[in-house]
Amino acid sequence: MSFENVSLFPFTAEVNEDDHLVIGGCDVVDLAAEFGTPLYVFDEDTLRGMCREFRMEFGTRYPNSRVAYASKAFVNPAIARIVAEEGLGLDVVSGGELAVARAADVPPDTIYFHGNNKTPEELEFALDYGIGQIVVDSFHELEVLDVIAGERGVRQDIMLRLSPGVDPHTHEKTTTGILDSKFGFSIETGDAAKAIRQAMSAANLDLVGIHFHLGSPIFELEPYELGVEVVLNYLTQFKEEGLRLEIFSPGGGFAIGYVRSEPPPQIAEYAESITKYTSRLCEELGFGTPLLVVEPGRSIVGRAGVALYTVGGIKDIPTVRKYVSLDGGMGDKHSTRDIRLGI
Repeated sequence: MSFENVSLFPFTAEVNEDDHLVIGGCDVVDLAAEFGTPLYVFDEDTLRGMCREFRMEFGTRYPNSRVAYASKAFVNPAIARIVAEEGLGLDVVSGGELAVARAADVPPDTIYFHGNNKTPEELEFALDYGIGQIVVDSFHELEVLDVIAGERGVRQDIMLRLSPGVDPHTHEKTTTGILDSKFGFSIETGDAAKAIRQAMSAANLDLVGIHFHLGSPIFELEPYELGVEVVLNYLTQFKEEGLRLEIFSPGGGFAIGYVRSEPPPQIAEYAESITKYTSRLCEELGFGTPLLVVEPGRSIVGRAGVALYTVGGIKDIPTVRKYVSLDGGMGDKHSTRDIRLGI
């Protein structure tokens, strides 16, 4: 078996004497025979290693930081439990993902509840669980959450998701920080200012932080730097009105390698860029040292995961291409590596 792309596979990946791929000491042909295909395989050593690398690279540069795994990349109770054991928080975007976090005993104060269309039932579930921060994404949510918190006699910490109008130079369908986006309160339209003031005056909510997310995957450092600069400079106008910036989150979207010819920046490069700009601007603008929250998803789990398929029909069209049919589809591929098995 050719194994030129070894750097794209789990840390423990190797080829044995039978020319089979081995991950974590397990022959993938044996795994497919035992469990069937399509099959997701995750390497725990790689998963833990990526968690530790993110924590180290950001933590050494900006000690008051937290890495929150973006569970939309892939989550189940086992993975949620592992990332929590490694000291990461969890970014969830639905009641289902929140239920997984609860089943894995993830500390609620380390959970960030995102999503642009949370239902009242999901918000009630979050408050009853004692979740740390709810990242509010619309005026409707802001109003509904204030009522629900009041009915429960609690004050809920929230963050607001802003849209800074920064182009991350990635696929248009996964660009989330520009004006034409369903996510966040736009700075350009004035919605951000209205939301900040409404949140600060809410009877049962405490605005403790600001979040933005530009898109995914982002192969450049400059969009993060520009996003941090735009948002922090924008927030200065609200300081005299009582804005407290206890938490600042530039989101995630960190790219991973899919082919060796297109390597992404190293985690250290992302960390250096984001922490340098955040530290300098927060000091210059008088925001102190807020908790910096970054939210990697595929860049945590992508290399750890492999999708196993069985080859079915093969159609060879001379001088054109060879089609190899597998027992899986596009819907199976969630930030994992694809391996073809002939068994």
